[in-house]
Amino acid sequence: MTVYLVGAGPGDPGLLTVRAAEVLGRADVVIHDRLAEGSLLDLAPAQAERIDVGKSPGGPIDQEAINTLLIKRGQAGETVVRLKGGDPFVFGRGGEEAVALTAAGVAFEVVPGITSAIAVPAYAGVPVTHRGLSTSFTVVTGHSRHAVDRDTNWDALAAARGTIVILMGVAHRAEIAARLIAGGLDPATPVAAVRWGTRPEQVTVRTTLADLGATDMEPPVTMVVGGVASLALSWFESRPLFGRRIVVTRAREQASELSDRLRSLGAEAIELPVITLEDPADGGAGMRRAAEQVTAGRYEWVVFTSARAVERFVPLLRDARSFGTSRIAAIGPGTGQALCRFSLAADLAPPEFVAESLVNAFPEGPGRVLLPRAAGARDVLPDGLKAKGWRVDEVEAYRAEMGRASEDALAAAASADAITFTSSSTVTNYLEVAGGGSVPPVVACIGPVTAGTARAAGLTVDAVANEHTLDGLIAVLVDRFAARD
Repeated sequence: MTVYLVGAGPGDPGLLTVRAAEVLGRADVVIHDRLAEGSLLDLAPAQAERIDVGKSPGGPIDQEAINTLLIKRGQAGETVVRLKGGDPFVFGRGGEEAVALTAAGVAFEVVPGITSAIAVPAYAGVPVTHRGLSTSFTVVTGHSRHAVDRDTNWDALAAARGTIVILMGVAHRAEIAARLIAGGLDPATPVAAVRWGTRPEQVTVRTTLADLGATDMEPPVTMVVGGVASLALSWFESRPLFGRRIVVTRAREQASELSDRLRSLGAEAIELPVITLEDPADGGAGMRRAAEQVTAGRYEWVVFTSARAVERFVPLLRDARSFGTSRIAAIGPGTGQALCRFSLAADLAPPEFVAESLVNAFPEGPGRVLLPRAAGARDVLPDGLKAKGWRVDEVEAYRAEMGRASEDALAAAASADAITFTSSSTVTNYLEVAGGGSVPPVVACIGPVTAGTARAAGLTVDAVANEHTLDGLIAVLVDRFAARD
């Protein structure tokens, strides 16, 4: 039995440590607080229990109840992850939890996290130390009046002339500023106040100690006091999609690639998987028979239209040699990359990533073509190949079923800045799940086929990728929002 006291970092899921991801991946139960980034919970096994013990600011925190819960679940022999914002030992009450676990004889491990005291200033472009401005920094809490009145020596902090990083001090910012000025700091001392630091909704306010009390702000805020706060080495808030909230409608297994790229450009990715990828209706029997036919040399061509079809079909073969003299055609770079992972290369890849382009590029028959693909896909490809004299054997590689979403996820999607559609089924399924009145103001589609489906459904399509790839979709989003700004 082990309880892991894990620091989730300040908000950006990319700041989670490797060790934290490892223990989350084998958790039986995750006991998390309010500031833990929600997407991190997806790193835990699907069957893991998730318990929210977070409290809103100003509400009483029943730490004893949390300690009791940790002890109980730890004594039950479960792998328990206590996921806490920032670092568990930096104003995170992790020390209190460790004391309680020690007294109960429950084994525990501390997994440090990146504290907001360092990460948030960095994301705001404020180094906590800088030659000529500050050679030291101190981290203090302004959470309670006790900290302002008795627990912190503000006079000593003012006299030290280093950087002061204040966490949880919004409610007492006027008193804190007054104490520091009384201790000798210049009222004109720069202050950088960063709300929701490291997240797409990050906002940085520049002020001075004299004006800090009158400056509007709401928690959670990290305040940096000192000469370094005059620096504005902006990088995070300068990203091209910073602050934009963009809905990703791809299946959960596929969403992370697009979401990660959007986040790298500063956006908040709202994952609303309206598709679930399921096994073929026949349990894969048709694909297994088709794999035997490929090995026996019965096909001149095997055509793949998606990475998912490659991933479902190729493992049924012994290895790449099973293709023998069969040639391979693939639509799109994602499909080509999937083939590369199996040491395969496409003999034919059309210049445009749509079925019509492959039909145009395909040679004349006769012969046999195997087409493993999603159930219910468009008939353009098989019909076009048949018209060229080929016998086409379609085999169901997977089924794209309608996904479901929570009310919270639907509300988040409805209030987003943009929505991305990567296939016709994402369009129809989203409208079925969320309704036409819940479409964000900017609709972006990966290609003309998807855009056609959206328009047929009554949507106004604002952006269509010139290159029908994820990179093309992201590029057109960047262009669209740059034009708006």
